[in-house]
Amino acid sequence: MNSTSEVLSVTEKVGYSLGDLAANLIFQTLVTFLAFFYTDVFRIPAGTAATIIFVVGMLGAFVFTPIMGLVADRTRTRWGKFRPWVLWTAIPFGALSLLAFSTPALGEQGKVTYAMATYTLLVAVYVANNLPYSALSGVLTGSMAQRNSLSSYRFVAVMVAQFIIQVLLLPLVLILGDGDKARGFHNTMTVFAIVGTLFFLVTFFTTRERIVPVQDQASSVRDDLADLLRNRPWQIMLLITVLLFINLALKGGMYIYYFKYYLNEADLAGFLERVGFNGLIGGLTHLLSSMGMTEFRWPKDAPPSAFSLFNALGIIFMIVGISFSKRLADRFGKRDVFGAALFVSTLFLLAFYAYPPNAIGLVVGSYILHGFFYGITIPLLWAMIADVADYSEWKNRRRATAIIFSAMLCGLKVGLSVGGALVAGILAHYGYVAEAASESPEVVNGIRLTVSVLCSVPFLVAVLLLFLYKINKPMELRIERELGERRLLASTAT
Repeated sequence: MNSTSEVLSVTEKVGYSLGDLAANLIFQTLVTFLAFFYTDVFRIPAGTAATIIFVVGMLGAFVFTPIMGLVADRTRTRWGKFRPWVLWTAIPFGALSLLAFSTPALGEQGKVTYAMATYTLLVAVYVANNLPYSALSGVLTGSMAQRNSLSSYRFVAVMVAQFIIQVLLLPLVLILGDGDKARGFHNTMTVFAIVGTLFFLVTFFTTRERIVPVQDQASSVRDDLADLLRNRPWQIMLLITVLLFINLALKGGMYIYYFKYYLNEADLAGFLERVGFNGLIGGLTHLLSSMGMTEFRWPKDAPPSAFSLFNALGIIFMIVGISFSKRLADRFGKRDVFGAALFVSTLFLLAFYAYPPNAIGLVVGSYILHGFFYGITIPLLWAMIADVADYSEWKNRRRATAIIFSAMLCGLKVGLSVGGALVAGILAHYGYVAEAASESPEVVNGIRLTVSVLCSVPFLVAVLLLFLYKINKPMELRIERELGERRLLASTAT
């Protein structure tokens, strides 16, 4: 059925979103902790670990992703184009996630080979799973309002996974490993692998592809690529995707240094005491110890504890922002809401440069407000990419959903790689000395400049690019209406 008005049930929306929760339990772990795991747990030299992560990341971006986009668009099964890939990759994804975070007793070269092999296979399977999964959102329904709703469900699940990884992963590693980090990572990833596999199966069985290209929409690889290169909204969204993920990697990698070297440790400790955080952790430690989990240890130093609280509050308010996204987009259109919310969120990033080292409450308050407004944009990015696929079909009378999403996922990986490299490059430029008790004023000012002004630049450029993006609310409605008429005509003619 080529329905453009199909109302997705809550069951289907939740089922679809569980796939993103499953994928992000692994993806967020890779982004946040893979380097730490390689260097501090598996004991691979830092330079070698960085090379593995960069090389495999580029393979994922420029080899695996475009190939998978072309393959997925040409998949034909009784289950559809994209759903089968979620099913086929569910068990391999879980197994490779576990293998990638295992620590076999090998020599140095053996460890490097093992890490390269398991990470490469994991990235390949991740692409084979996540690209069709993302493209699936574009064919569950042709209703742009329903896509807005679906994206909101999806990215609440993403934020839940992000909360688990950024706030709770290290305590889980200590608990499940009885203090042994290698065993803790293995046991934690075993849990994630089992849960993730089950969630992927739920996604497969609770969703249904409804937007099916009619026969005369069949196209060659050359047609798909030509359509892509002529698609101005796609070009703009690709640049915006790269910019957004440069920001995410840059600020995500630099915040821990901001807390460690810029903010005053005594004021951080006082803030944690005033808000009741220390009491909460003390009560949690006592409860877990009484249950036999005596290895639970929360970091004792104020900066990492404050950093965990900072991340947790930011994620919670991103989820709150996500809850407003659909209603605002339905009323004003995705483009205008995305641009306005991104601009306001950037103002709260810029404010970080003005805060003195003892203004802990202002720092946390600004990040909460930044998280809220940025949260509004999170579902809209991927809903807009689905709209770009509709635009391509509307303009060219050919639909190639997966190749469009593959290009965006390539942009995501490029943004994360560039942003991650910028963190190390900026620190080196200012003369950062690893594990120093204190850093020079130049380094500290460079850190403060990065988390505020430099992190704001990609967002502000993205806002300017949106003025060139012409799929506004009236065009959304026109594309949806005309595609619906074409699909109805095609279905009645067969």
